[in-house]
Amino acid sequence: MRWLLPIALLLFAGCEVIETPAPPPQKTSAQAAQPSDAARRLRAQRAAQQFVSVVNIMEPIAESECRRRAPGMNCDFLIVVDDRPGQPPNAFQTLDRSGRPVVAFNLALIASVENADELAFVMGHEASHHILGHLARSRNNAIAGAVILSGLASLSGADAAGIRSAEEFGAAVGARTYSKDFELEADELGTIITSRAGFNAIRGAAFFTRIPDPGNRFLGSHPPNSARIDIVRRTAARL
Repeated sequence: MRWLLPIALLLFAGCEVIETPAPPPQKTSAQAAQPSDAARRLRAQRAAQQFVSVVNIMEPIAESECRRRAPGMNCDFLIVVDDRPGQPPNAFQTLDRSGRPVVAFNLALIASVENADELAFVMGHEASHHILGHLARSRNNAIAGAVILSGLASLSGADAAGIRSAEEFGAAVGARTYSKDFELEADELGTIITSRAGFNAIRGAAFFTRIPDPGNRFLGSHPPNSARIDIVRRTAARL
């Protein structure tokens, strides 16, 4: 199975049968602005259908690009949905215990995209992290940072607690040293994958205009949104 979609309950949540009609209560203006149960179910159903459609198109393109760029790497992407309620929109890439690449979306992100292009771009971006080996590179950077800072702390005469604190801080610094570069690299390759799958990557990158801008903070994990949109446009122009 290439993807798992535990959201069937979402499509039918909130369904209620009223057997005895009664005069409807007066609604406040705030209540009147809320979508009906039927509207919510229809929106959820459309979001689910769009997600399945995008996955079916994007997954084989991402797999093909992975095999072309990284021969020998496990390119059998598993697409999963985090159906925990109350989570902020998020998507991420990781590996399962067997080393299989996993791209995870939560329900909030699936519901927040405005079109299939945005969803496709997010998937292309996350798949690119795996293809480019960013997890392993981040882990190695974290190890190097931990070794260096803990070693310096030891040479300076720090006690065990101080060395441990330096090790933890060094790992955090090391992991973030090239994280902005990794994000831009994934945006670039994600643009290529998204475009090859037939989606509009520039339209997809409009997703960045609706998420908080991290700016250009020292040791920040993500680059400014403007830089990400710029690299998408420049990459798309070359295709």
